Amino acid sequence: MPPQFPLLTLALTLALGLAAGYYLRYLHALSKRSSLEIDIKERELVAEEKAIKIIEKAEEKAEEIERAAKADSKAIQEKIQHKEDRLEKREELLDSRQIDLDSQVEAVRAKIEEVKSIKTQLDERKTEIDATLESVAGLSKEDAYTQLIEKIETDRENDLVERIRKLDLASDDAYEEKARNLLLSAIHRVGNNLPTNVMTASVELPSDDLKGKVIGKEGRNVRTFERITGVDVLIDDTPGYIVLSSFDPIRREIARVALEKLLKDGRIQPAKIEEYVEAARKEVAKTVKQMGEKAAYEAGVPNLHPELVTILGRLHFRTSYGQNVLWHSVEMAHIAAIIAEEVGADVAVARAGALLHDIGKTVSHEVPGTHVEIGIRILEKYGVDEAVILAMRAHHEEYPYETPESIIVQVADAISGGRPGARRDSIENYIKRLTDLESIATGLAGVEKAFAIAAGREVRVLVNPAQLDELGSHELARTIAATIEERLRYPGEIKVHVIRETRVVSYAR
Repeated sequence: MPPQFPLLTLALTLALGLAAGYYLRYLHALSKRSSLEIDIKERELVAEEKAIKIIEKAEEKAEEIERAAKADSKAIQEKIQHKEDRLEKREELLDSRQIDLDSQVEAVRAKIEEVKSIKTQLDERKTEIDATLESVAGLSKEDAYTQLIEKIETDRENDLVERIRKLDLASDDAYEEKARNLLLSAIHRVGNNLPTNVMTASVELPSDDLKGKVIGKEGRNVRTFERITGVDVLIDDTPGYIVLSSFDPIRREIARVALEKLLKDGRIQPAKIEEYVEAARKEVAKTVKQMGEKAAYEAGVPNLHPELVTILGRLHFRTSYGQNVLWHSVEMAHIAAIIAEEVGADVAVARAGALLHDIGKTVSHEVPGTHVEIGIRILEKYGVDEAVILAMRAHHEEYPYETPESIIVQVADAISGGRPGARRDSIENYIKRLTDLESIATGLAGVEKAFAIAAGREVRVLVNPAQLDELGSHELARTIAATIEERLRYPGEIKVHVIRETRVVSYAR
């Protein structure tokens, strides 16, 4: 055997093996392909079955929807037909009613024509009768009427005069009785509830230990407090209380508020006194505004200028013969409104005129002129209605009564101020004397402030040290004393106390 034969056999065997392997692989691939196609075919069949079922369900649903739509359409058509039938019936009814109305209109027109014909006949007959009467009497209708009136006047003159006199008397009595009842009704409805003014305010001492602090070393604190506030401080008169005395209610209120704060703080010294007095002034200013708003609300006078309301609130600290001016004005507003409503006048104008009638008293000591003239200028400044100004300016008869409301305001002022117990003349005279006492000092050069204290037995004058020296202060005291002796009448003597205090202020920065 040649040596190449085994190698050829091996090569042939290897080739046959490879060929057999590729063939087997081919057969395996063919078998897998056929199984995949079978699987795809099965899935397609399943999908087709599902699609058929879905289509069947959709067709059933469409049929149901179509049936429901047909049913709804039929119901709607039935409703439309029913409404059309109703409309046809109503049209027939309206047509029949229109025919009836037309026939009634024709009947009424016929009646109108008949009445006009009868009236024409009556007018003609009346004219004939009047002409016949004038012909028989020899007088025209106007002449006959004139002669009849003259005859009655001649025959019954005395009776007519007596009757007219009785009617006049009855009318006067009725008017007077009605006016009396109206005023009495106004007084009773408002009531006598005005607060009267007092000359002192009391502040309770939390403990007796604070009494010494209020007095201070050698009376330094109490003197500083009296000097700054312008009130008398009475410590030992009432146990457990400190009494503040002043004829000026605003000073008294500032002193009361400041003292209460000092007692609560406990650190009472001149610097703290000045601090709390200044804070009290601001607090009282806020109170003034609140009292003005309260008075305007209670009087029923809205929409006032805010600054005018503040000026009005200052009347809370003013008195007229012992009567609080603000609440006197509020009471007047109620009385004026009642009267105005009864007599048919303008209620709003009467209310506002009564509430603002004494507005000039808030600055009457600072501005020249009567409080009525000052009040007119204030109201004009803040754009108050001219009708209100006319109503308020005649309440002291300085101006003529130009409107019914001006008379009503004057009457309301007389009613409110004239009731028994409403006013006290002695207090008003006393306050006027103390005001005159202060004005004598404040009118001189170099004077910063002046306070009448100790019931008018002392005038405390604070001067500007830059304008007056020590010698000028002595001269000022003598001038004030001489002026008081010349102008005022008073019992006993009045002490003139001039205070000149020098302060030097510097700042460390």
